[in-house]
Amino acid sequence: MPKNPKILFFPSLGFIGIMRDAPSFRVSAIFISAVAVLIRLLTGLHSYSGAGNPPKYGDYEAQRHWMELTINLPVSDWYRNTTDNDLGYWGLDYPPLTAYQSYIHGVFMRKFDEQSVALHSSRGYESLHSKVLMRWTVVLSDLAIFFPAAIAFVAAYYRQRSHEERVWVLALILLQPALILIDHGHFQYNCLSLGLAIGAAAAVISRWEIVACVLFSLSLNHKQMSMYYAPAFFSHLLGISLRKKYPVLNVLKLGAAVLSTFALCWWPFLHSREAVLQVLSRLVPIHRGLFEDYVSNFWCVSNLLIKWKQLLPDRVLVQLAFVATLACILPSMLQQILRPSRRGFLLAMFNCSFAFYFFSYQVHEKSILLPVIPGTLLALDEPLVWRWLIPGALMSMFPLLVRDGLLLPYFALLLLFFLGFVPLRSFNPVAASSLLGGFVLHLTYLLLDPPARYPYLFEAFIAAYTFAYFAAIFLYTNYRQWSRNRVLSSTQKRKKKV
Repeated sequence: MPKNPKILFFPSLGFIGIMRDAPSFRVSAIFISAVAVLIRLLTGLHSYSGAGNPPKYGDYEAQRHWMELTINLPVSDWYRNTTDNDLGYWGLDYPPLTAYQSYIHGVFMRKFDEQSVALHSSRGYESLHSKVLMRWTVVLSDLAIFFPAAIAFVAAYYRQRSHEERVWVLALILLQPALILIDHGHFQYNCLSLGLAIGAAAAVISRWEIVACVLFSLSLNHKQMSMYYAPAFFSHLLGISLRKKYPVLNVLKLGAAVLSTFALCWWPFLHSREAVLQVLSRLVPIHRGLFEDYVSNFWCVSNLLIKWKQLLPDRVLVQLAFVATLACILPSMLQQILRPSRRGFLLAMFNCSFAFYFFSYQVHEKSILLPVIPGTLLALDEPLVWRWLIPGALMSMFPLLVRDGLLLPYFALLLLFFLGFVPLRSFNPVAASSLLGGFVLHLTYLLLDPPARYPYLFEAFIAAYTFAYFAAIFLYTNYRQWSRNRVLSSTQKRKKKV
């Protein structure tokens, strides 16, 4: 594969690093990365989830609390309810790699501000010093995983594009406003799981299948929501394997890479069945119901007319969500098994993640980040998708971000997106009318009080409006995945005739 950039896999760090490319691209990548870091730091100057809001605060406190737990308790107690670990107060509910990440960050925090992670006494700890340190843990995580993965992906997938196009798409990925607002505003570490998934996608593009399996397994072991991408990886790699000389052997090699990575991540919990089940019970919160808050997916929006939670028990809703999700991901999976391709794989990532977002059980508004990432990776191939998707994704999270006190960075990043990436010629009547509708809903939410009888009426309007956006995009990209397949088939037939 001489046309591919030289790729080197670092098992200890868990990402693909680009080792050779044109000097001009390296310089541009460094400059864009510097700008992206600056914007992250500016966003971090604002509020975050649960700031000054006892008794449970918010996601910021959850992340800090996990650092407190992991550096003060033995591994066997990380996921168990004990006198020192009250699972009712932000118990760990992500896979082991998140726990290890929390431990590393906890060591960092303890070195510079020991009180911020002291057992019990640090609950709700919000000193200025600790907040600065916490923000830097996210920035450093971005620099360690997400940035190198984005650069590697652009170098691998867009290697035949012009320098200007590659620089532009890299900027779009690193300046992705939805991810910046959630990780550096709201406060999470999605950059780690998403970065590992991007690295895995870059490995798929470069035909490093075993590396892809390891990286994607790490992504799954950081956040279980990476399962949204699993059908795309599985079907594409299976389709590739079936076309090799020894398909069964290739499948076994990929399976061994996945199992080995999972075994390594879960090793401290494999000593007993009880320990494994304890972790698994934290990862599948069935008791929390079909959905929470107002998320722009099918169950939440249709609940305005059909009261799912009152009609059916949780057990039945889980089964219903599973069947609906499976039905929506099967077309993308089938297409990749029958005719795997790099672009088709990315479209499958997008379509499968949207299917999970629409129909799976217990979806959060932040889960829109999962479709946003492959939609952004496809920016040069599918320009209509990202132009509609990114504003819609931001709007779908608008009520959440307002509650977090992130109104200023929200509008600043939205403006930066339109001024920096959206050409004026794309503002046709349809786009203008949709933007006007979104503008009216923003003003309505900010300036008017909802009726006393329907206190969440405006949140419901925003969810329904953005759901319509997303449904149209989902139908379009499924069509594009299959139509692309027909175009490739016709081209191959013509070549054979010649």
